[in-house]
Amino acid sequence: MQAFYADHFVLPLPAGHRFPMSKYQGLRDRLAANPGGLVMREAPAASEGELALAHTPTYIAAVAEGLLDAAQQREVGFPWSPRMAERARRSVGATICAARAALAEGVAANLAGGTHHAHADRGSGYCVFNDTAVAARLMQAEWHRRHRHLLRVAVIDLDVHQGNGTAAIFRDDPTVFTLSLHGAKNFPFRKEPSDLDLELPDGCGDAAYLDALDAALRRLWAAHGDGPPGLVFYLAGADPHEGDRLGRLKLTKAGLLERDRRVLQACHARGIPIALAMAGGYGRVIDDTIDIHEATLRAAHASWMAWRSAWHAVEQCTP
Repeated sequence: MQAFYADHFVLPLPAGHRFPMSKYQGLRDRLAANPGGLVMREAPAASEGELALAHTPTYIAAVAEGLLDAAQQREVGFPWSPRMAERARRSVGATICAARAALAEGVAANLAGGTHHAHADRGSGYCVFNDTAVAARLMQAEWHRRHRHLLRVAVIDLDVHQGNGTAAIFRDDPTVFTLSLHGAKNFPFRKEPSDLDLELPDGCGDAAYLDALDAALRRLWAAHGDGPPGLVFYLAGADPHEGDRLGRLKLTKAGLLERDRRVLQACHARGIPIALAMAGGYGRVIDDTIDIHEATLRAAHASWMAWRSAWHAVEQCTP
């Protein structure tokens, strides 16, 4: 299974900054020591034309040229630097590559990504560009060019924070269904309406969370009664974990793994390719966050193996 990374572009953050930049290198180091069938590839940078599928030219230029003012940089949460701009472009490039690989092979992943607070004209909440939005629109364009029909997309956003940027970008787009399962009282405090939002109370644990997820998935599939979406983007945030500094929920590692399995199995059962992004994770103990992301990727690889087995069986039966 292919997994794409850009963690070697590390931002020069001030001392004490609460964004856990080191988790990306830690995750790749963990996987490199025991790849277990994962093939890691360096992500290319998304082009300005690709970014323009979801972002305004003025905002793209401001990021590229260092023209974000102090207020804009505070909203993003990162000081501008050339490496900040390059990392943002490569994070989008990783999700583009994962989406292409998923359409070809069933499952693929970005070892970062899930930057769902970025709007068309601004960044927010540690999100510069919206990797899911850019990749979704690019996959739709490429699919139409090859197949001459519509690729419908669903976004299953299970980061603990509502995917407000993604919801805003796709607000009037019936070809993309946005689902967000998130903490009711968490950031962003001004939420944008997704196609389906399920808000959870502080302290929500495994059983209640998984019941809510099952209900959300049933509503997602019911909304596609005439046929499932052709591609799912899954934002598998580690921040619903009970040890997360910013999460406010109380899921265990076992509960998060069961969450991942349910999403992956539901997509596989319907023949829907799935591109994963790791999204948020701010554990008080950073190894907890890395453990959760690693478990997500191991579950994704198991799903990828199931896709390979199914295709092999079809090939064996084809005269």
